[in-house]
Amino acid sequence: MGKYVCSMCGYIYDPQQGDMDNGIPPGTKFEDLPDDWKCPGCGVSKEKFKKM
Repeated sequence: MGKYVCSMCGYIYDPQQGDMDNGIPPGTKFEDLPDDWKCPGCGVSKEKFKKM
């Protein structure tokens, strides 16, 4: 499971940590995030993320 970085603000989504503030449990792959998931750092869509 690779990490992904937001190209707008630099937030790093780490699948091992998930995004508990937004109901995403640890172990959730980036590809499995809901389509409406937004970057916790700046609010852009997941299409703005790139694999690290």
